Amino acid sequence: ADFQSPPSPEAGQRPLPAIAALQAAARRWGLTHDHTVVVYDDDRSLTAARAWWVLRWAGLADVRVLDGGLWAWEKAGLPTVSEPGRPEPSDIVLTPGHIPEFGPDDAARFADAGVLLDARIRTNYIGGPVPAGQPPRGHIPGALSAPAPDNVTDYGTFIDDFALRALYGALGADGSRPVGVYCGAGMSAAHTVLALAAIGVEAAMYPGSWSAWIHDPSRPVVIGASPR
Repeated sequence: ADFQSPPSPEAGQRPLPAIAALQAAARRWGLTHDHTVVVYDDDRSLTAARAWWVLRWAGLADVRVLDGGLWAWEKAGLPTVSEPGRPEPSDIVLTPGHIPEFGPDDAARFADAGVLLDARIRTNYIGGPVPAGQPPRGHIPGALSAPAPDNVTDYGTFIDDFALRALYGALGADGSRPVGVYCGAGMSAAHTVLALAAIGVEAAMYPGSWSAWIHDPSRPVVIGASPR
């Protein structure tokens, strides 16, 4: 909840948080610009990756994700506590726009001059018929299917750098061309941006993603396993 705003048709299911609200939360957490921030979860780093992306977007330079999350921590025999932390509040100032993002008008540019990756599971990418009144299913023209679950092992840790480079290099996302990533609503896409960052490839994210794209009925939708 701290890393998104309420949904809207135009901005999608998980819009970026208002910077003032995020700054207030960061001050409660005691965050400062001269400390490392480590984020973890217990679900393949999907939520942690979203937090990582939003904090980087808001200007925190040194944000990291604990690979494997709570499962890996406990497996390593490290201690846990049940009491919430009580940090000293800070006076940190956050500003938006510190890492690349893009909107619907830029999607075609990535598909034509770079690489546009769809981080949803493959069935959502393929899409298909829907009942009357339901939003369309499919993908943005030119997008390549790159499901975020492929970034991690069965245990929720990221696959090694060699495998990540091979996986994304086969899709053309090797750093030689601009890379844009979207998903359903900005969670899996953040996970993929994080995976790419781990191998030195910068990628922009479409925060509204598919949930915002389909708000406008004039935007094209491709159904099937091919990009176009």
